[in-house]
Amino acid sequence: MGNLALVRKKNPSIFRRVAIGTWRTSYDPSVYGSLTLRMEEALRYMEAFRAHTGRRLTVTHMMARAVAAVFERMPDANAILRGSRLYLRKDIAVFFQIVLEDPVTGEIDLSGMVLRKPETKTLVEIVDECEERIARVKAHKDAELAKSRGIMSRLPGFLIAPMLRFTSWLSYGLNLRVPGVPRDAFGSIMITNIGSIGLEEAYVPLFPNSHVPLVLAVGAIDDAPVVDAGQLAVGKTMRVCATMDHRVLDGAHATVMARTLRAWFQRPFDHFDRVPR
Repeated sequence: MGNLALVRKKNPSIFRRVAIGTWRTSYDPSVYGSLTLRMEEALRYMEAFRAHTGRRLTVTHMMARAVAAVFERMPDANAILRGSRLYLRKDIAVFFQIVLEDPVTGEIDLSGMVLRKPETKTLVEIVDECEERIARVKAHKDAELAKSRGIMSRLPGFLIAPMLRFTSWLSYGLNLRVPGVPRDAFGSIMITNIGSIGLEEAYVPLFPNSHVPLVLAVGAIDDAPVVDAGQLAVGKTMRVCATMDHRVLDGAHATVMARTLRAWFQRPFDHFDRVPR
């Protein structure tokens, strides 16, 4: 089995072919957009879920399930670019960024975990898996990830960039399993919760070696002026900021994402796991 389970996309659109031929790497074609979600019902849902299950559900867990629904509605968005050819992923996988402390230097560092096939899991299963995996990563007990980080820590600085490019070419360009590198290490989409550090809005750069065409930054939930039935009121809102690779994604994909996220977060009792209101 290769590094990824893929099937080549047939008959890509003219724009897709032009976009792939126009931009050489994901440094060039970044598109930025944001979506403001009303969060009153989502907050009620999280409170009801926690009371019903005893699990600490967060916006990040909900976002993982909601973006899986996006990919189910728009499979073309669950794609990866290899060279000048576009491939559709057979599986959905969500990468979460994790902040941790280096055990040797004490420096604050970034790592991550991949949640696979979230569309097949309940929120309880997603919460439990994320908590267990994140605890392992922060405790430096994830063997595969620890091995990969160990290799990178021993490399001289001038070799890191070419090593990353080389392993990326092997993993994605040739679709090979590389010893010491986790399989499909970055998934279909990256999600980072910037609200946890108090930010309402930020646009996260694409990481070219990951070949992930979409990064979502989930902002803090805050009070904001809103209009209900023509009347100005105070509501709870959350900004979701997206960075997209325009060679892979465009306005049609963004439209489905915006509609789906609005539906799931603004009517959560209709879409997520059933819990008593």
